[in-house]
Order: sequence, then structure tokens, then C-alpha cells
Amino acid sequence: MADRADVLAGGADGAPALGAWIKLATTESVEIMAAIGMDFVVVDLEHAPLDLETAARMIVLARACGMTPLVRVPGHEAATIGRVLDSGAGGILVPHVEDADQARAVVSAVRFPPHGARGAGGTSRAGRWGLLPRAEYTRFGNEQVLCIPQLESAGAIGSAPEILAVDGVDAVFLGAGDLALSLGLGAGDPEVRELLGTGRAAAAAAGKPCGAASAGVEGALGAAGLGHRFVVIGNDVTLLARAADSLVAGVRNGLRGAR
Repeated sequence: MADRADVLAGGADGAPALGAWIKLATTESVEIMAAIGMDFVVVDLEHAPLDLETAARMIVLARACGMTPLVRVPGHEAATIGRVLDSGAGGILVPHVEDADQARAVVSAVRFPPHGARGAGGTSRAGRWGLLPRAEYTRFGNEQVLCIPQLESAGAIGSAPEILAVDGVDAVFLGAGDLALSLGLGAGDPEVRELLGTGRAAAAAAGKPCGAASAGVEGALGAAGLGHRFVVIGNDVTLLARAADSLVAGVRNGLRGAR
């Protein structure tokens, strides 16, 4: 299993790590992302109808394919976080973390005592079904599993320095879509861009990586240029939908032109 510092360090050429959301309940999505060279996947339990059993299979496959398996959990519940991590996830993205107190609660759910309150489940996949010594199982959970709060409101951005200062927070992920939605603004509005810049600056000052999602090649290159160390550049369902839409539109337009 890769060290968490390596996961967020990006490539040797300074490029960010590239990943994709997984929303379809099929492991083929994970295989495809590995085949096209993604560095990581984020199994999306917040905005997709995936269950934990499906997520666990995707985690195993991602590791076997050489990718880091992250999971976006649906909320802050310690029980869900613990089950995801015991399924072997390399880390979690946690939506709507608003302040340092919430960040500390999330870290507590991720880390074992004395760094947190996560319960021991060494007979799980993360503990190699009981074959891994408990010291190694807990060391991996405390030192290598990624804890990444998502900052998705103006209040969260304002609290970014305090959130990033919480011991056990490894990085932050800027949720531009929900940030814009919460303000009633478009994603490209100057106020949204300014707040995102504030979040990036806070991460840089804390010496911790900052991630983002992007759309299209230009969006991904823009996110890289802004200094994001890990970028989610698409999701399986939208990539499929857009490719299918383009194909059908192209064929229908061609047929109309041939008449």
C-alpha cells in the first residue's frame, strides 16, 4: 500500500495526480480508469446509489490495478467511515466540513487511539483478515490512510486555516459546485473564484495539498496551473453519457445530410 504522502505528491514532473469519480455500480468502471492511466479513483457514496459491498469490490480492484482507492463518504458518521476504511480504502473525502470542530470529529473517526476513536477491526480486509499484526494495522490507519475534508461553503473557506491545522487532516478538496450553489452564483463568478483562491492559499500556507474537480481538458489544465496536487477530471457516468450523446448526434446529423 502506498504511503499517503506519495499519493498526493503528484508525478515526478510536477503534474498533479489525476483521478475520476466512480458512480456506476459496476467494477468495469474501475478497470477502465486504470486502463486509461488514472492515478486514483474516488468511489462516490455521496452522490451515487452505490452500497458498501459494491464499494469494497471496487477498492480491491483499484488496488490490484495499481490505483489508489479513495471513497467519498455520504456524511460524517463514524460508523460509515470505519466500515469504508476497514474495506481497504486508501482514504476518504468527507463532504461539507465547515469548521475545525467538525474536522477533528472526522479525524477521530479515521484514526485509532491515541490519535482518534476509530474502533479496531483487524479481521477485516484492512487487517488482512486478521493476519496483519494489530500494530501494523493501526499504524497504517494512523499514518497512511488519507483524511480529506471537502470545503464547500464560504464559511468552510473562511475556516480553512483552522481546518488545515487539525492534526490528522492530510489535504483539503475544494467543492466549487456546492460553493457556487450555496452562494446562488455561477461556478465562474468572480466571488466564487476568489473564495477558491483563498482556499488554495490556506492549503499552501499550511503546506498541505489541495484538490479539485474539473471538467474537460482545459478545466484540468487550469486546475493544474493553479497548483492543485490532485484533480478529479471526470466521472464514469458523464463520460459515457457525453460520448454516447456525441455519437448519436453525429450519426443523426450525418444521416440528415445524406438525404
